[in-house]
Amino acid sequence: MSEKMWAGRSEGKTDAVADDFNSSLHFDRRMYRQDIRGSMAHAAMLGRQGIISDKDAARIVDGLAGILEDLDRGTLDFSAGGEDIHMFVETELTKRIGDVGKRLHTARSRNDQVALDLRMWLRDACVEIGRQLLALEEVLARRAEETKDVILPGYTHLQRAQPVVFGHHLMAYAMMFSRDTERLRDGVRRMNQSPLGCCALAGTTYPTDREMTASALGFDGVCRNSMDGVSDRDFCVEILAALSLIMTHLSRFSEELILWSSWEFRFVEIDEAYTTGSSIMPQKKNSDMAELVRGKTGRVYGDLMGTLTMLKGLPLAYNKDMQEDKEAVFDGVETVQNCLRVFIPMLATLRVRREQMLQAAQKGFINATDLADYLVGKGLPFRSAYKITGQLVSRCEKENKVLEDLPLAVYQEYSALFEEDLYGAIDLKACVDRRTSRGGTCIASVEEQIQWLREWIVREKETLY
Repeated sequence: MSEKMWAGRSEGKTDAVADDFNSSLHFDRRMYRQDIRGSMAHAAMLGRQGIISDKDAARIVDGLAGILEDLDRGTLDFSAGGEDIHMFVETELTKRIGDVGKRLHTARSRNDQVALDLRMWLRDACVEIGRQLLALEEVLARRAEETKDVILPGYTHLQRAQPVVFGHHLMAYAMMFSRDTERLRDGVRRMNQSPLGCCALAGTTYPTDREMTASALGFDGVCRNSMDGVSDRDFCVEILAALSLIMTHLSRFSEELILWSSWEFRFVEIDEAYTTGSSIMPQKKNSDMAELVRGKTGRVYGDLMGTLTMLKGLPLAYNKDMQEDKEAVFDGVETVQNCLRVFIPMLATLRVRREQMLQAAQKGFINATDLADYLVGKGLPFRSAYKITGQLVSRCEKENKVLEDLPLAVYQEYSALFEEDLYGAIDLKACVDRRTSRGGTCIASVEEQIQWLREWIVREKETLY
């Protein structure tokens, strides 16, 4: 067993079970690149500030570069063990360059080191998720363009409500994911302050240059309070909250795909690459990928709630409880990445059943509002028009008809304002075409939304975090 880095005041001996319980290497080792990059910047700063010699700083940087290369190539593994990724790297460095490696930890604590690593890891992860969201948005823009004239019933309370076009429905999700992208960006902006140099909690007596390391590592500035710098995990909560909303939107979308692909709807058909069959029922085609996305949403919510609960009673500054942040963050990030990885091509290959959607739209009286609006256009107050339309719908239900089936004479039993032109007013395509208000479901409005989205995607790609 290697000597503990905190050996000195005590013999540094712990029970083997306690050692394993305390160790975080098996999950925080995924931050090795960030840990080594941070250490290289720290060593360079120590050398420039004269805290260690330039020669020692150069040897440390070279040694760290070798470790990074070996880990990337897989020629160095983590089997040697260690309490955490920080100690693993420092121990390996000391093996390679001797006691000079022990100078690396000058003017630094594991408290500010882990806070640095996690911010850098999350920043990189958010960029990757941002790219995935933009890829999803591109698919949504393309599919919306393809289906901007496909009429289907829009729903409220899961009841057929008004006619919309499928492209408009898709663009609703595009707006959700655009906000998700911006939320991640805002979270990264707040997170992008370097805690390196805060040390354990009180700063250091050495003449460090925190701005130098912050700039070298791509941060916008430094944490202004050293206690806050090592104990802050707001950024974990904020990013997990943003990830939870991404999963909320993916889950809502998945729920609709599951419903739409059922025999009761048959609005869409999910490609066989993203469905499974039944072990006993040969006719089944199950939307398992969409169901898994829906199910994994609760997992990310759990990561968020676990992190909030872990933080809620902690006094300042660092406490070992905070080791629990990383597994939740890692799981939340990887779950979202995996869900997007399967959702994007599933949506890209989705088959839209135009005729089935139109047939559904022709039932359910989803042009009733347009009939009431027709009477309003003739001068009748809306509430009176609403009542007459409701009476006509009730009659249709009793006679097993739709509004288009009723002869003009029947309409005129309810109001003399009805004329032959009412049939054009309640035609489904006309109902859609007349919804010309900004953001509405007419084709021109959907095209405007698609154009906005495509321009927004270009801007986001240029400034991705």
